[in-house]
Amino acid sequence: MTPQEEAQARARRAAQAARTLAYLDTGTKNRALLAMAEALLARQGEILAANTQDLAAAREAQYSQAFIDRLLLNDKRMAEMAQALREVAALPDPVGTVIGGTRRPNGLQLLKVRVPLGVIGMIYESRPNVTVDAAGLCLKAGNAVVLRGGKEANRSNIALATVIAQAATASGVPQGAIELIESTDRAAVMELMRLTQYVDCLIPRGGAGLIKSVLEHAQVPVIETGVGNCHVYVDESADLEMATEIVFNAKCQRPGICNALETLLVHQAVADRFLPLVAARLEAAGVELRGDERTCELLPQAKAATEEDWATEYLALILAVAVVDDLDAAVEHIARWGTKHSEAIVTSDYAQAQRFAARVDAAAVYVNASTRFTDGGQFGMGGEIGISTQKLHARGPMGLEELTSYKYVVYGEGQVRT
Repeated sequence: MTPQEEAQARARRAAQAARTLAYLDTGTKNRALLAMAEALLARQGEILAANTQDLAAAREAQYSQAFIDRLLLNDKRMAEMAQALREVAALPDPVGTVIGGTRRPNGLQLLKVRVPLGVIGMIYESRPNVTVDAAGLCLKAGNAVVLRGGKEANRSNIALATVIAQAATASGVPQGAIELIESTDRAAVMELMRLTQYVDCLIPRGGAGLIKSVLEHAQVPVIETGVGNCHVYVDESADLEMATEIVFNAKCQRPGICNALETLLVHQAVADRFLPLVAARLEAAGVELRGDERTCELLPQAKAATEEDWATEYLALILAVAVVDDLDAAVEHIARWGTKHSEAIVTSDYAQAQRFAARVDAAAVYVNASTRFTDGGQFGMGGEIGISTQKLHARGPMGLEELTSYKYVVYGEGQVRT
């Protein structure tokens, strides 16, 4: 079977399963999700063995530590994946929810009802947990999913998808509901992007290069997600100790994630006090600083930043730093270089906070909190399939409701149009 044929076959099976999933009862879906969680833990040994092989190959290829961290599975992360499935099972089922309705003068009753999207294609880089998160969320929302992860995690993804698909099928979910393209040939993913007869929506999840490629080549509708060139702006009225903790957390808690801080903006009135304070904390954690001219005057150890630094999602222990004249300058910098993901202000001035929140165009805007909270689990969604940075259909962490559309169900009593 060629890579193209594999993509076609898996998408075709998913489309067949989607017709049953659309009306599958909530109890069956929840039992399947719980069974998937138990299966992950029961078969953890074989999954971690596959992941060990992927990690060894990645280290041999000299991938970065941030990449290795995204690829890694361990006891803790396996438990987290299982718990995420349990949390999704506990959430209300969006399918069939009536979200609006009206009665027309002619007596027709119109109901606006949530329905699944159908078949969702997931194209993602080497984060094996996405395999489980995507499958669980799609299943609960009544969708079939065709998964295609990064080649570096292929052994891990095959093991995970095999385990959860078998558990779901044994619980009454139709075969084909969870499909994984095993071929690592680029031709397979290119074919998936063209299968408009089977796939209703594509969600790419990864870096700028992956998302750009999908947007350029896909014929299937795409929801753009993921690239996170996130900023924290420290205002002149900020509590500098609070600001230090927020910046440190946003940059260092897990730097290889899309909601991690990439550029720090500091009001000129507090730069001489704040920058040495935060730099000491960051540098102790191994963060490399790249600053504009005013930053480098205050922090001689910082490297001079280029325009490329303002545009870069590092996903590593590197931070761009700029001193700005005021809030308007910070907002302008974010408008030019941001990716509409997550932006934050640290301030004690309520009016400044409101101005920032109103003017910054992003899926999530924070006041006095770390950008690291842009996450489906943290938002109470039981995980997310991705973080949408566009405005049509869905924006921000995409949970169950964002994986549905709607249809109108119209009840009449013999009405005909004249």
